[in-house]
Amino acid sequence: MTTKLKRLLGLMALLFALGATAAACGGSGDTETDDAGAEETSDDAAAEEEAAEEDGAMEEEDGDDEAMEDEGGDSDIELTLVSWGGAYQTSQQKAYTEPYTADTGVSFIWDESSADAVAKIRAQSEAGNITWDLVDVVGADAIRLCDEGLVMEIDFDTMVAPGDDGSSAVEDFGENLVSDCFIPQIVYSTTVGYRTDLVGDTPPTDICALFDTETYPGKRALESRPLNNMEWALLCDGVAKDDIYDVLATPEGQDQALAKLDTIKDDLIFWDAGADTPQLLADGEIVIGSTYNGRLFSAIEEQGQPIGMLWDAQMYDYDGWVIPAGLPEDRLQAVLDFVYYATDTQRLADQAAYISYGPARASSAPLVGQHAELGIDMAQHMPTDPANAENIFVTQYDFWADYRDDIDTKYQAWLAG
Repeated sequence: MTTKLKRLLGLMALLFALGATAAACGGSGDTETDDAGAEETSDDAAAEEEAAEEDGAMEEEDGDDEAMEDEGGDSDIELTLVSWGGAYQTSQQKAYTEPYTADTGVSFIWDESSADAVAKIRAQSEAGNITWDLVDVVGADAIRLCDEGLVMEIDFDTMVAPGDDGSSAVEDFGENLVSDCFIPQIVYSTTVGYRTDLVGDTPPTDICALFDTETYPGKRALESRPLNNMEWALLCDGVAKDDIYDVLATPEGQDQALAKLDTIKDDLIFWDAGADTPQLLADGEIVIGSTYNGRLFSAIEEQGQPIGMLWDAQMYDYDGWVIPAGLPEDRLQAVLDFVYYATDTQRLADQAAYISYGPARASSAPLVGQHAELGIDMAQHMPTDPANAENIFVTQYDFWADYRDDIDTKYQAWLAG
């Protein structure tokens, strides 16, 4: 059995274990929100070049307006955490940093640059000036950064808390440990939302509605990076799901995917941030578009927008922490203390009370309950719920770690063309 297959089977086992727990605990009817914790850079090379032009200092000049600081007690320790902004980052603050600050006095500065994490960590390393302490990335980016030696390897026996059920951290995370440098937090998905009042009497039921401009005329939104879009394009062009990545590994398959996307290019609005599509839907500028399931949960449940969510062919992925290599010893120890706290069983379950992402620890699943503010049972809003997971598409992070740079180049050329 290949490593990739083992990981896939391990993920499926966790997903349906979470779903089973959700079904046992869950309520009915209501929907939830979140900010998919996972957004990635649409053009790593451009971001890296821009970062290098800043003399490698990586001082957050433009990000100062968006940086959020957790106010804390008496400690003089201040850590810079990098995440995605929006509802996802808020869930991290509520579940992790705010209680940690209350307990320890350690304070935090937030940087919303996770979409450009690979390029910026590369630039910081080259400049010998590591200004980030802990970075939230998707699984494929963690693999790339780990392979390049830019983030440190994790000793899961000592750096991560054991499970509350008596399992070791390695047992608890299981096959979700896709990289030696990556501590998973959540299972999330990229999926599709649509305006319920703009789709007529037959709302979409499958992912290929994205390409059906006759039945669902109007603008649609897709991310300005190739992940997810390329897979969906091939799937809707008749390629069997089991063959998608074999086809996408070839230049001909990449051209086929781009040709399919080209059929709707005139109707596309491209997004960079997970909040873009919910806003475009709320404003009525698009009829359908992709984003993270948590973002849609937030728009539907928290904001009451006339938006529906499509779970068909949702793209599963992981999001979690990496620690930049080369941190000074005092900062590193402060980071490790926080990571031990923030990735334990209870904290991952706590995050699920603020956003509809499944916790990456098996021991956290039984602790998932209601939304902390809305009182909604969260189980049925998770991508891992059996009712939502009938036709899932597990993102192959190994594939994207190997092919991302090459496909990015071709994809960005198509965008510009």
